[in-house]
Amino acid sequence: MFTQFASLLCEISKTHQTLLRSKQLHALIIKTHLSNDPFYATNLIRFYESNNDLLSAQNLFEKTPHRSVYLWNSIIRAHARARKFHFALSLFKDMLWSKIKPDNFTFACVLRTCSESCDFKCLRLVHGGLVVRGFGTDSVCSSALVSAYSKLGFIDEASKVFDGVLEPDLVLWNSMISGFGSSGLWDRGWDMFNMMRRFGQCPDGFSIIGLISGLADSWLVGVGHAMHSFCIKCGFDSNVHICSALVSMYSRCNCMNSAYRVFSNLVQPDLVTWSALITGFSESGEYEKALIFFRKMNVEGKKADNVLVASVVAASAQLAIVGLGKELHGYVFRLGFQSDIMVSSALIDMYSKCGLIGLGVQVFDIMPDRNIVSYNSLILGFGLHGLASEAFRTFDKLLDEGLKPDESTFSALLSACCHAGLAKEGRELFRRMTNVFGIEAKTEHFVHMVKLLGMKGELEEAYDLVLSLPEPIDSGIWGALLSCCDIHGNSELGEIVAKQLIETKPEKTAYRVMLSNIYAGNRRWDEVNKLRDSFSGGGLKKMPGLSWIGDVFKELADLHTKRHHRFKVDTISEEAAKG
Repeated sequence: MFTQFASLLCEISKTHQTLLRSKQLHALIIKTHLSNDPFYATNLIRFYESNNDLLSAQNLFEKTPHRSVYLWNSIIRAHARARKFHFALSLFKDMLWSKIKPDNFTFACVLRTCSESCDFKCLRLVHGGLVVRGFGTDSVCSSALVSAYSKLGFIDEASKVFDGVLEPDLVLWNSMISGFGSSGLWDRGWDMFNMMRRFGQCPDGFSIIGLISGLADSWLVGVGHAMHSFCIKCGFDSNVHICSALVSMYSRCNCMNSAYRVFSNLVQPDLVTWSALITGFSESGEYEKALIFFRKMNVEGKKADNVLVASVVAASAQLAIVGLGKELHGYVFRLGFQSDIMVSSALIDMYSKCGLIGLGVQVFDIMPDRNIVSYNSLILGFGLHGLASEAFRTFDKLLDEGLKPDESTFSALLSACCHAGLAKEGRELFRRMTNVFGIEAKTEHFVHMVKLLGMKGELEEAYDLVLSLPEPIDSGIWGALLSCCDIHGNSELGEIVAKQLIETKPEKTAYRVMLSNIYAGNRRWDEVNKLRDSFSGGGLKKMPGLSWIGDVFKELADLHTKRHHRFKVDTISEEAAKG
């Protein structure tokens, strides 16, 4: 009997058990009359949670008469991790009415539940409750509060919590640094990092990760390099998690050569690191590299998540290679992501850009759930194919579904109007966007409106619209007006617009080329020659046309035939390293 008990204790103390073994242990515990002991019930709930069997976990909890605080914490955490936030909070309320009082770990779990469910009101209530129970300056609760407030965008509230702790530990320092990073306040995070060191706290890997998480713009890459150097100096460069964060940081900053150098030094990069590199290549416009490294990742046995799959499908859409798109669609089915909204929306966009709007509609029709992104993808697709009436019907349908349009919805609708030449409808949509839905017009909306008016020959109205905008006016808006002047041969207005653009963007030769075309259309050959002289005299060169799609398709096709063999990326590696 003692041997059986010792064996059971050893089994129940392990970090993980399979679902079958968990049920066997559960039966053994009942047989040995230990089912009323909350220690065994707590560990069994942990096993059931790790196997995604919440029903068994809940049944066990309800049948356990003697409930410890650890048992309560286990079942609340199980529901929270399964994103069953309502059940987690309901259990917490039941606990408050029981004889067992919550501890600091209970509150920390519930605070994470509030932030994950974006429930600020509940977060405030829980904050008040933990203060009343004496956990206001507890390090565990304070760290959870800082993280929760930061995640919901209330960084000042997070700072107040931090300032209320007299002797913050390393976890709390890291939470505050990460809070600033996730809020995009990298400079305040850096100040906090330096303050931590002055107070005698030695930073760890989480400190570094929190610090570099706030770097997301190309102009901050210098700061990123400095932080990378600090990692090397402190010996953190061998830490897999830090290297993954560095790859993500360099990718966000569009510094893909540095991202690849860090990535290539990893022996076994995890899925997060692969995703950061592949997404970085895609977002920086290097779509072919994104696809090639995605294939390499699959050959090495890594399984993509829905976010990465959506990013790769988007890269395929930019290349407009339908064969690759269809292959990725098959991959989506094999992974079971066909019902995922993000992936399906990317597929709709991909088929639209490949000229197969019918397949995009089919993907949309079989989606079990749709959000505004799904509708925006379909509206944009209809617009690209000149099917403005279908775009309008889809817009009416999303309104009937109770969805609220966003700025991307109206950008897609105005684009549809541009393709179909519907100036009257475009004006009405622009009016509804601002007056009815309260959406502030962005640069892309003004670009569409200028194109819409200009293509109809209403150049003066388009010019007046541009002049009504606050300074500085985006060059994309001026460029749209110049292209319309080029089409209609309006040299007088074209000259005004081109000079404006050349002053602000002297390195862009396209504006000079369009102005030259306008002059040539009006037989103003002297002006054409002057512009040509400015090309040679100013050291400017017109970029020659390049055909690289064929090379990319050939390379990807070759890779497709070698899908069962080891990937060879020597050439790509050299190119990436050179940037």
